[in-house]
Amino acid sequence: MADYLLEVNDLKTYFYTFKGVVKAVDGVNFKMRRGGILGVVGESGCGKSITGFSILKMIDPPGKFVSGQILFNGEDILQKSEEDMSKIRGNKISMIFQDPMTSLNPLYTIGQQIMETLAIHGNMTEKQRRDKAVELLKVVGIPSPESRLNDYPHQFSGGMRQRVIIAISLATSPELIIADEPTTALDVTVQSQIIHQLEQLVRKNNSSLILITHDVALVSQIAENIIVMYCGKVVESGTMEDIIYRPTHPYTKGLLNSIPRMDDSKDRLEPIKGMVPSPFDLPVGCKFAPRCECCSSKCLQTEPEAVEIAPGHRVCCHLFDEKGDC
Repeated sequence: MADYLLEVNDLKTYFYTFKGVVKAVDGVNFKMRRGGILGVVGESGCGKSITGFSILKMIDPPGKFVSGQILFNGEDILQKSEEDMSKIRGNKISMIFQDPMTSLNPLYTIGQQIMETLAIHGNMTEKQRRDKAVELLKVVGIPSPESRLNDYPHQFSGGMRQRVIIAISLATSPELIIADEPTTALDVTVQSQIIHQLEQLVRKNNSSLILITHDVALVSQIAENIIVMYCGKVVESGTMEDIIYRPTHPYTKGLLNSIPRMDDSKDRLEPIKGMVPSPFDLPVGCKFAPRCECCSSKCLQTEPEAVEIAPGHRVCCHLFDEKGDC
């Protein structure tokens, strides 16, 4: 058995459009141990979701895998056929998508959709599938699961629909779950409930979880390790404590400074200035340089390489000393 459940090595996923090449994922590296929870954070357009889709080999033209490896249980997913991937998706690796309303088919009942997953990836009788579906709805906190199996998606609230999606993702007891912005459209209180319930279920099933989100505060509640992405690259990675309490990259610091805190005496938040650059016109050198208050001439000319500043804590930045301050 491989030491790591998942290893992503120098992954490059590009999109070749009429307007130009979009380097959506550009040399991403990370490793994930079995049973771990990894947070992937960054602004919209930084390549978080494409990284998740790449792991499932769900990239369609004009997208293309340019280079790299995605080792799942020691086997390179990028070398597998579509037939092999159909046995992995939804079975060994499940995905929770952003919008539960578009993830669920409005023409079929909740029960039909859960039981369809069980039928595809399992060997159960219809009664066994129905009993399992009831059990899954009960596990994710849906009241009266026996009767709600016959309801349609529009009869559920946003939070309840997301719980159904989680139930479907857990149906086959996958080794890895990729949750792509699973709480985006939900109320803050419901977000916390969903995230903590997802954590409990992952721990209970001994699965691993990749939580993709723009919300650093949310991911810090459950993730053991966090990678911070910007313009298709990992700019900082480390344990939750490294990223939240000992951030080094100016972008990571900017994300953290923009989070409101109850004990903060500041009158205003400190947003990161500027905008994420167009993927068709990325700056030379460090991609964050035009927005960085610590920018130097070197940053504008040369792209930084990843440097390990402490065991397991890596950063891509020209501007730091041994303490990690720019």
